[in-house]
Amino acid sequence: MLVLRSSLWSHWLRSGVVPSVATSKRLLSAQPAVETVDPEWATAKPYSEIPTPSFREFMKAFGKDGRYANIDLVELHSRMWEDYGDIVRFRGMFGRNDIVMTYSPPDIEKVFRNEGQWPIRRGFDSFAYYRQKVRPDVFGETGGLVTEHGEKWQNVRTIVNPVMMQPKTISLYVDEVDKIAREFITIVNGLKDAKNELPVDFDQWLNRWALETMGVLALDTRLGVLEAEQSAEAKEIIGVGFILLVVDMKRIRLILITLFQLVRNVFELTYKLDVEVSLWKYFSTPSYRKLMRVFDDLTRLIMAKVEDARERLEKHPSDSANQSVLEKLLKINKHIAMIMSFDMLMAGIDTTSSGSIGILYCLAKHPEKQAKLREELRTILPNKDSPLTAENMKNLPYLRACIKEGLRLYQPIAGNMRAAGRDIVLQGYRIPKGTDVAMGTAVLQRSEKYFRRAAEYLPERWLTERPEDVPRARDSHPFIFLPFGFGARSCIGKRLAMMEMEMITARMVRQFDMRWNYGDLQFQTALINIPSNPLQFELREVDH
Repeated sequence: MLVLRSSLWSHWLRSGVVPSVATSKRLLSAQPAVETVDPEWATAKPYSEIPTPSFREFMKAFGKDGRYANIDLVELHSRMWEDYGDIVRFRGMFGRNDIVMTYSPPDIEKVFRNEGQWPIRRGFDSFAYYRQKVRPDVFGETGGLVTEHGEKWQNVRTIVNPVMMQPKTISLYVDEVDKIAREFITIVNGLKDAKNELPVDFDQWLNRWALETMGVLALDTRLGVLEAEQSAEAKEIIGVGFILLVVDMKRIRLILITLFQLVRNVFELTYKLDVEVSLWKYFSTPSYRKLMRVFDDLTRLIMAKVEDARERLEKHPSDSANQSVLEKLLKINKHIAMIMSFDMLMAGIDTTSSGSIGILYCLAKHPEKQAKLREELRTILPNKDSPLTAENMKNLPYLRACIKEGLRLYQPIAGNMRAAGRDIVLQGYRIPKGTDVAMGTAVLQRSEKYFRRAAEYLPERWLTERPEDVPRARDSHPFIFLPFGFGARSCIGKRLAMMEMEMITARMVRQFDMRWNYGDLQFQTALINIPSNPLQFELREVDH
């Protein structure tokens, strides 16, 4: 009936799950911070006058041969920006709130600067519904950083921040994460065909690497999914080639389950329920019932793994200087430890692999940048199998510049969103407190208006010392490139994610001379941007 299943809505409804409008306003009004009146408010135009496409215009634009049909994320936002200017309002439909979309860096800064003590970041109602209504026995104490808002969110963040944001804590994982990366490189070397190209399903192998790494980071254990060969029976049962045995304690039986497939199912089903047109709020649809089953399987699996880790750590505790994230959180609050493990696995597989794909693609398309990075890596990795350590990774400016530039061009999500923390004015229009404001940074990062030579892959733009003809990234507005968000509600796992991307990029470049022999990399529109074409990188072993 409605063609809104296409790209648009998915780009604005991405982050943490939201309470109702009334609840959001109550949470915002409960904040103790003293508010000031926006000096532009008295003379600003009313909210209702913000440019707004009609329902008919939407139907036509997303219909067959429409202006917004069958185009990728960046092109979609580019055309919308061209059509409506720096600000546009999309009317809420089917129980959703209005969304104000801005393509103005000063607006983005203003929204973040006025997000309030307890920022509200909208998300998916089905996710919150499961935790709050279906399984309060598990999530009743708190739904975690994704679904909570207000003071409950702040309480969790206060506990988790000192554990997950400390550089010293992150350094404890370097050896194990590097070990996984080296195992992955060995597997990759065996995947090449006669043309030295990787198979069409290489994205699945990257997902396995991300999952195995997240097993260590979130669950303090190896999951064993980097197996090059699986039995025919296992392949038939699970499709992607790896299994986990999980004991269902209630029915005392073994079930075969795919952790990665469960996470991918959650993203696909929440997209159907909360982005596409769905009546799940009115009656139980097949997709709703399937999502609840997937959530149950995922919750049971992760709870079992956390319990295993808890028992193991009680028997063999680490000394205080070498405790993992999970061990530290278990000592503080077992419930929060379980929720954080759940959310790290949910958020850390597709996002990390998608970000890494964009970075590797850029390097494969630019051999001269790749060679320059390899020379930097040789200073700490004289041999291809030399270890990466917390110490020798401290001074790798070109590696980090390559990653930043890759994320500028190919970030895993479209941008950020916040509920306005107070009454503000954007582009001369009144934006009432509590209004959802989406910030289309993906298109701004590729715009010549804000980044000179924007279409080019120029890691040097992020360096202090660079050629004179290379523009400086710092000359661009600082609120455009925010791959991990901003402020109190920025990504809690950003240090872990950067470590993963640094290590996999370093290992791939040090081991292989990479090339890309096909058309431009494309991403399908989803909650997380997933590649839509085969990742058939050509890899040739580096001589020394």
